[in-house]
Amino acid sequence: MKIARRNLVVYGLLAAVWALVVTWQLEEHARITNAAKADLRNRAKDIANTVSACIRGMRFRGAVLQERLEPVLDELVNGRTNELVKSSDLISIALLNAAGEPVASAGRPIDFGQKDILQEGERWGRKTVTIVTPVDLGTSLSSEGSTNPTVVLPPLRGLTNNAPESFRGRFPRRPPPDSQDSTTSSNLAALTAPFPGEPVGPPPEERGSRPRRPPWLRGMDEKEYQSLVEQRALHALVLALSTDAFETARANDLRLRWIIFVLATVSALGSSLAWRNLAKSADLQIRLVRASELNTHLKEMNLAAAGLAHETRNPLNIIRGLAQMLSKQPGSPPEVQRKSREIIDEADKVAAQLNEFINYSRPREVRRSVLALSSVVNEVVRALTYDLEEKKIKLEVGGDALRIEADEQLLRQALFNLLLNASQAVDEGGEIQVVAGKRNGTEASLEVRDNGPGVPPERRTEIFKPYFTTQKKGTGLGLAVVQQIVLAHGWEIECLPNVPRGAIFRITHLKVAV
Repeated sequence: MKIARRNLVVYGLLAAVWALVVTWQLEEHARITNAAKADLRNRAKDIANTVSACIRGMRFRGAVLQERLEPVLDELVNGRTNELVKSSDLISIALLNAAGEPVASAGRPIDFGQKDILQEGERWGRKTVTIVTPVDLGTSLSSEGSTNPTVVLPPLRGLTNNAPESFRGRFPRRPPPDSQDSTTSSNLAALTAPFPGEPVGPPPEERGSRPRRPPWLRGMDEKEYQSLVEQRALHALVLALSTDAFETARANDLRLRWIIFVLATVSALGSSLAWRNLAKSADLQIRLVRASELNTHLKEMNLAAAGLAHETRNPLNIIRGLAQMLSKQPGSPPEVQRKSREIIDEADKVAAQLNEFINYSRPREVRRSVLALSSVVNEVVRALTYDLEEKKIKLEVGGDALRIEADEQLLRQALFNLLLNASQAVDEGGEIQVVAGKRNGTEASLEVRDNGPGVPPERRTEIFKPYFTTQKKGTGLGLAVVQQIVLAHGWEIECLPNVPRGAIFRITHLKVAV
């Protein structure tokens, strides 16, 4: 019970350590994943700050021309050597109005059909992440003190029809940057530089001295201008970034966690197996010590019992001799003679049991020699001739003529006990067969068959135990002695059913002499 509890405690600790390692790896993987996501969000913030700075640099009286803004956005998306957004994996960029509609964009088209992007601030897909961030354009107040939004105007040539005559042609279309310029940073600087003749410094309306409407839009009425502001005023910035780097970092970390998980599992299983083997070894050692102590005690008891049996035979022989003298005295009454013969018979039975017990308790020292198996069998059969003829038993010896390695005296005793057991089991006129045969080139078998009542399946292993017998005249030690002799030679013996009736005692692994 204590060993079982100790095993449960050890297995529980191993399982707890394994679960702790697994939980730790899951938390570490979640931390690495969140850190990679935070890195992408920080890149988006850097890009948003860059876009905000560009818009502030191009803004004139609260307005930015779309034809000036979109080349800058396109340069941010496609400019791989731009130090401001280097390695940002930017795929798309778009500026939205308050209604969530794109005002200016660059790169791949962004799907704005799902309003959850604007509500949640980001959406993670399989290949890209879409992040919505506000545009930081600084404080811009009108003369009335209200916020002056930054408006992205369509191309200037579409608006100059409404501009006063004095402003027409004041802002010519900016020529595209030199395609031969090797640095994209200089292209970006050229795109964000003021137009020729454009005033430098804060616009008048940001100083609160003039109305917020750009001069070239004074021709519009207030309703049209407010509609333009609602449709074109900047509200948010949407960025679409590639998640390849994020997925690569996540996959590499997941691979590492799986390796640690597998190693932890193997370590836990190996430790549990090692502990189980250690516990079994310790338990086996304890059992061996106890068995050794018990074996020593049994040996001492065996020697004492054998000595007692040997010493008992002397007074038993005296009793038997006195009974014989009484039965042979002339003139003794018939009753005394009858009682004397009964004493002699009982003394013979006790002597036979003592002899078998002494024979069973004697150590089996095997002295092997090469024997002709058939000759040993014939000698044992001749010794049992009287018992066989008394019951009219038919005995046949067959099989191969073999030469085996065995102790001749012990082999004769084993065969004698087997044949005597068979002759006691069969009825008058029964049959017994002794069959020897080769099983392979080095081993042979010997069988003793009879047509007696047989042995029930549940008793085929018990009949080899000491003092177990199904015969009225048996002592229960004959087959136990046979098993001792068989095991001392390294053989095996088993009891099998004999079809259609009877039993077979088969000895196997007899070594064939070369």
